[in-house]
Amino acid sequence: MYCEKYMARECRSCQWLELSPEQQIAQKQDNLQNLLPYLGPSIFLPPVVGLQERFRNKAKMVVSGSVEKPILGIVNREGKAVSLIDCPLYPKEFTAIFSLLTSFILRAGLTPYNIERKRGELKYLLLTQSWHTGQFMLRFVLRSEKKLAQLKNALPWLQEQLPELSVITVNVQPVHMAILEGEQEIMLTEQHVLREEFNQVPLFIRPQSFFQTNPVVAAKLYQTAREWVRELKITSLWDLFCGVGGFGLHCADKETKLTGIEISAPAIACARQSAAELGLQHVEFQALDSTNFATNRQDIPKLVLVNPPRRGIGKALCDYLSHMQPEYILYSSCNPQTMAQDLEHLTGYQVCKVQLFDMFPHTAHYEVLTLLKKFSR
Repeated sequence: MYCEKYMARECRSCQWLELSPEQQIAQKQDNLQNLLPYLGPSIFLPPVVGLQERFRNKAKMVVSGSVEKPILGIVNREGKAVSLIDCPLYPKEFTAIFSLLTSFILRAGLTPYNIERKRGELKYLLLTQSWHTGQFMLRFVLRSEKKLAQLKNALPWLQEQLPELSVITVNVQPVHMAILEGEQEIMLTEQHVLREEFNQVPLFIRPQSFFQTNPVVAAKLYQTAREWVRELKITSLWDLFCGVGGFGLHCADKETKLTGIEISAPAIACARQSAAELGLQHVEFQALDSTNFATNRQDIPKLVLVNPPRRGIGKALCDYLSHMQPEYILYSSCNPQTMAQDLEHLTGYQVCKVQLFDMFPHTAHYEVLTLLKKFSR
């Protein structure tokens, strides 16, 4: 993938851009196997890859510059504002939308936030696309509600220019820190949810709910989890750190008892909407802390599926699972280093198979799926 901003050393987010796709995958696979040196080569399945460019469904743009000439992109390590509206990671439709948004910022009088001066209102633009419907969700991250009325007054023009913007919101983030979003979300459209679909499973994206940024590889990840779980012939499972329910909804059928737990209430609302559309009767999704939920239960299903944030599941949950001994654990991780640490704390289990998913091309990051089975006695 060729990137003008990378070659000019203005943006180095894609640290591995000078490596070929084959070299990138080889290094990631070596890293994964080095983290799990006690496993034989046959345990590691071939890596799963996707597109090398135009693969992202989400853009997080820092807004810099002036209201007359806003710059959408990043502020690099040298403190320079760099436009990324033509970044080759984004589908081409993003470029057209960002070009119109620069005009909208002037029309609405949304002064970009100046970090040094602590002045201005517009901090970020967050754009997400459903690859299933082609519709978009656009979120304006503002410092306050000071410019909200101006934004609303100018909004009909933007909606006329871009009817594919089906969900538009304002997020208020008043803190002078590099925090992407605040707690307050103001809906500006009647539609509040973006519909996506992977492998005939409807998934829904709300503001402030996590969703994978690489749809092609995410669909392969969920499908792989489904295939592995179907081979186990389980009748009940927990989906901990479940997000919008992607793993659990792929792995459960109409007879499976599924309990999904996620701290984010917006994500749980999405998961419940998906379950209702699928007609699943034995499903329960709750907005709770996953570790607290699990460690306070004395009953345990045959399979526990975990998809934690980068910190991993932690010692408390590892100790609980080691004690309660569900027959299977399916671990999806975006940070193989913490996953490897967790696996060391999980006693009484053998790793059956491990597979790498190249969710983040041109970087050292990747996703990994690991199936563990309780040792037979």
